[in-house]
This record gives sequence, structure tokens and C-alpha cells, in this order.
Amino acid sequence: MSHQKNGQNTPPAETDDEQPFREQLRMMQRAFIASPVRQAIVWLAVGIVTVILATSFGQILLNRWYKPFYDTLERRDLSAFLLQFITFAEIAGTLLILNVLQTWLSQWIRIKLREGLTLDLIKEWMQPARAFRLANAGAIGINPDQRIHEDARHLADLTAGLTIGLLQSGILLASFIGVLWSLSTGFVFHIGGYNIDIPGYMVWAAFLYAGTAATLSWFVGRPLVKLNGEHYAREAVLRFSLMRVNEHIEAVSLSSGEANEKRRLQRDLSSVLEISQSLMLALTRLTWVTAGYGWITVVAPIVIAAPVYFAGDLSFGGLMMAVGAFNQVHASLRWFVDNIDSIADWRATLLRVAAFRSAILATDERHENDKRIEFAKTDGHRLTIDRLEIALPSGCIKLAEPHVEIAPGDRVLVTSASDVEKAPFFRSIAGLWPWGHGRIALPEGDGMAFVPRTPYFPPGTLEEVLSYPNNPGSFKKADMVSVLSKVGLGKLNNHLDQDMRTRLKLNELEIRLLAIARLGLHKPRWVIIDEALDTLERDAYNTVLSFLEQELGNAAIVNIGRMASGDRFFTRVLQLQSDPGGKSLRLLRPKSLRTGNAELAD
Repeated sequence: MSHQKNGQNTPPAETDDEQPFREQLRMMQRAFIASPVRQAIVWLAVGIVTVILATSFGQILLNRWYKPFYDTLERRDLSAFLLQFITFAEIAGTLLILNVLQTWLSQWIRIKLREGLTLDLIKEWMQPARAFRLANAGAIGINPDQRIHEDARHLADLTAGLTIGLLQSGILLASFIGVLWSLSTGFVFHIGGYNIDIPGYMVWAAFLYAGTAATLSWFVGRPLVKLNGEHYAREAVLRFSLMRVNEHIEAVSLSSGEANEKRRLQRDLSSVLEISQSLMLALTRLTWVTAGYGWITVVAPIVIAAPVYFAGDLSFGGLMMAVGAFNQVHASLRWFVDNIDSIADWRATLLRVAAFRSAILATDERHENDKRIEFAKTDGHRLTIDRLEIALPSGCIKLAEPHVEIAPGDRVLVTSASDVEKAPFFRSIAGLWPWGHGRIALPEGDGMAFVPRTPYFPPGTLEEVLSYPNNPGSFKKADMVSVLSKVGLGKLNNHLDQDMRTRLKLNELEIRLLAIARLGLHKPRWVIIDEALDTLERDAYNTVLSFLEQELGNAAIVNIGRMASGDRFFTRVLQLQSDPGGKSLRLLRPKSLRTGNAELAD
């Protein structure tokens, strides 16, 4: 997202493929090494390798079974034929057990991979202030929920499936290439009176056949990497649009904006359908190659070995054994052909997850490099602000007083004209908005509480909500009942054990009063309020001020909002004003994540 000086916006472009592929892999490897489930994944991997090796040995035994079985058919030997069925039952039964065990282990690996990757992303995302900074980083910070939930799950599934498939193909190739080579030893071609012996003839034929298929498949399927990445990006935009409308449906309905929102959603849907059609055509072209080779493979090994068989140098059982070994070698070699669309999907998903994780990690470095406001901790018991200027995309704001000191017990109102944004000042005091000039020094070790315009409450019971961010049980229930009664929420005193969202159904006023009641429990020494009092009616406003004076008499209370008529609670008023000579903020596109996402513009 780029904000120019003239206020015009350049549309964001999501560029997930900026990092080299090796760097993305190294990043995911580092995440795996640091994962708490690493040991479990390693043991599961050892188990599945053991099972695959045992399965490969069983398939070699099954391939050897082909020759005596088909030879009994050729001899019409019924007793030997029945005996071979018993042998088949033993081999097939063992392979069945191994197949079930492999499926169980592969599903466990998928679960553990997802657990490790998702825990890593959540851990990095939930570092202090990172999520907020990422949300202001441009398009890369949109829909973090989808990156952590859907993309992480999809990447774990694809990684497990492709890795296990590649491992199994490699082991089968190593197991059967020797078998096929030995079977090809007796292949002699009789052409024009000459005997031509090609050592390992069917091995070379399998390599040539599979190599041709792999080359053509990669040539046809390569565009799928870019198409899959673009498809995921457009799906994310559509999902974000649907969530946005749902979250603001009341405002949309009140303004009769359904028709306008429908056009926006239809536009996003059309974008998704457009890339889906391109993806469909690319998959169709790839299917011509993969399905075509699949049908040819039905007869290819018989055609390749047919000259030797018809020359009388190979029995029917030997022919079927050679065909079985050829199919195993070819199936191993054509793993790439069979999985080209999944590989493209995996590559695109890895790009999205790695770019998101890189952005999370880069926010701290970018935040430090782009910092203009100096944040400090003081040993004294004062909050000081020196020559503060806050850079915004729309301009710059500052306090009218160049030097401000706020002491415990002070009652300060920060207000401004209606055309001046006040929220950035609140974010700057909280350390979330670093762009601008000046210095903010906060008392070290003193409890500080920030009350945003829209309070946040986690899911849980009313007792858990009041205790947040402390653990439940941190406060006595009697104290909870007391603060609820004092802010006018006495009707909730008998509902501390009920879920706040699903059972209590609080209205907007009650939610704001609940946020104030929580302050009475935690008793911070510094309270910064962002316009949360502006929406209160006079009676509720007076109740809140009385509560703050009674419960937090020694605390400094800074309210960012409007001046209320007749208000004598706040004894000091600070003015925020526009600074025409200050610098504005230019947010850069996501491709600049490695060098910073914000600059100050003259």
C-alpha cells in the first residue's frame, strides 16, 4: 500500500514470490528445527521409512511371484496354480497391513506438521505489537487468519503427501531397478541375422519413457505455480470482502448500501472466477499429457518386451515378471509427472506461508529502522512528551505544547478540532505508531492501561473477561461484584460464571462500562483512554468519572476525546493540532519488506 503526498492511493499488489526459493526453504527449515513437535515428527518419519522399506521388500516378493504363477497358467497345472494362490494371500495380507500402517503414520505426520507450523506462526505473530505492525505493512498483512489457518494446513498436507510419495518412489526405484536390470540381461534382438544385446534394455527404456513424460509435463504444467499463487491471493481478497461486509452489516443496512456492496462482492467474485478459468485451462492442458501417458503405459512395457518374447527367448511368466518390474520402475520415475499439479500447488502455498512468516519477522527490524519517535523508560514517576510530531499519510499532527509532563493523580484531556485525527496520538503513547519526531518517556515498572475506542474482550466467562489479561482467579469475586455495581452493571453480579458472548448479550454501552469496571480491578497507575468516553450519555459519563475518582484516585488519567460541557473532572487540557510544516508518511508496497515499509516524506 502506497500513500503519496497528494493523498492518492496506489492499489496494493501482493507479491509473495519476492524471496528466492532457497531462502524460503531455509526459513521453513529453521521453523521446523525450533518446533516443539520436531522430535515427534522425526520419530514418525523413522517409522514411515521403515514401513516403506518393508513394503518395497514385499512388492519385490510379489513381483517374483508373477513368474511361477503365470507359468502354471501356461502349463495348465491346477495344483501348482492353487498353491500359488496361497503364496499370494500371504504376501498380499502382509502388504495390506503395511499399507494401513503407512496411511496411519502419514496422517499423523500431516497433523504434527500442521501443529508445528501453525504454532510457529502464532508464536511469531503474537509477539508484542507485531500483529498491529504487520496490519499496517500493506497487502502482505491482509488476512493473517487465512495464512495461519488454511495456508498452513494446506502446506502441511502437501508437504507430507509429496515427501512420502517421493520417498516411496525413490525406495521402489532403488529396489526394482536391479530386478529389471537382471531381467533385461537375456533380452537379445534378432534383426537381419544379427543378434543385438543391450544390457539393461528395459531399464534404459523406462528412463527414456519417464524422462520424456516428465519434461513434457513440466513444460506444460509450469504455469500452474504462478496461477495457483494468484488464485490463492484473489480468494483471500474475496474472503476478506465477505468478512468486512458481515462485520459491518448493520451500518450497510442503515445506509441502504446493499446494492453498492453487492457490486463490490460481484467484482471480487469475477476476479476469482477469471483466475479459476485460467487454472482450469492449464489443468486441462496438463491432463492431456498425464492422462495420455497413463493410457500408453498400459501397453508400453508389453510392447517394449514383445520382440524378445515373440523371438522365443522369454517365457510368458518371465514376460509378466518383466512387465511388473518395468511398471514399478516407471511408476517411481513418473512420480514427477503424476504430481506436477500438486508440486505447483505446494510451491505456491510455500510462497504464501514463507512470505507471511518473513513479513512477521521483518516487522521488528522494519519498526526499529523506520522509528522516528524516541521511546524511553524513566526511573521517575512522570510521563513526559517532548516536541512530539506524529507523521500520518494525510499529513502531520503535534501537541501545541512542546514539553508536557503528566504526574500520578493528574486528570488530562487531549482534544482537537474535528478535522484532526486523534487516534494516532493514542497509538504513539502505546508505542504502536512510531513514525514522526520527538520523544515519549513512560515510567518504568508502573502499571499502564490503554482503553481503545472499541474495547476488546476475549471469549470466556464474565469472570475471565474481567481478569484479562491475567489468569482467571487472579481477583476475588467480591471485588468483581463491587466494581460491576459501581459502574451500573449490578445486574451482572450473579452471572460471573456465564459466557459473555453467548449468554449475556451486552449492548454497546454495557461493553464500554465493563471495560471501565476492569480498570477498577487491575488498578493501573496510568490510564490512557481513546475516545471511549465520547459515546457515553451524560448519566453514564458522570458514573464513570465518579468511579475513576473513587477507584483510581491516585492514577493519572489521560482521556483523548471531546470537551464535555460543564466537565470539571479534567483539570488540564492539551490541544492536538495540524502541523502544515511537518512531514507526512509514505507507506511503501510489500516488495520493500526487506528494507522497511515506511518513510517520512517532505
